[in-house]
Parts: sequence; structure tokens; C-alpha cells
Amino acid sequence: MVRELTDSNFEQETNEGLALVDFWATWCGPCRMQSPVIDELNEESDGTVDYFKMDVDANQATPSKFGIMSIPTLLVTKDGEVVDKLIGYHSKEQIESALAKYK
Repeated sequence: MVRELTDSNFEQETNEGLALVDFWATWCGPCRMQSPVIDELNEESDGTVDYFKMDVDANQATPSKFGIMSIPTLLVTKDGEVVDKLIGYHSKEQIESALAKYK
């Protein structure tokens, strides 16, 4: 299961290794399309990537800190540093390709 992040645990959870964070909201149609793709990637994961979701309505400090202006936005972090940002809906293959650069 993809873990939920909050403003209070974001840095702790993403400070080590490779992580993908899906910034979303319940009212966002493209977010509802993106969510099953992230779930599938998480289920097929070999453990080299941690998958997370963050509800931008419930957590506003972190999206603001990273300049999240549109959702869905997928933030790729490596050892706590942002290395990539994918804005809008992305296919499984597009996400895999983006992550492969940092493995």
C-alpha cells in the first residue's frame, strides 16, 4: 500500500533513498486517474523506490515549499533532495523511465 505523507513526516520519510511522492486531492479528476498507476508501481516495486501520496488539501506547507501549483504532481526525491518533478498525469512507462535515471 502506498503510504500517506503529512507536513510533519515528509522530510523524515523521504530523506533516504529514492522516493516518488504523488501530490493529489480528492476533487481532482486526473489525480484519480494517476492513483491506480502509482498503486500498481508500488505493488510491483523491488524495494528500490518508496511510493507516497500527499493530500494537498490536508497538507499545505509541503506543497507550498516545493512550488506545487498543479495536481497531480509527482515529485522524485533522492536522499532528501528533489531530483525531478512530473506535472500532470503520467503513464506507468513514463514514471518508470523518470525513476530509472536515479536508481
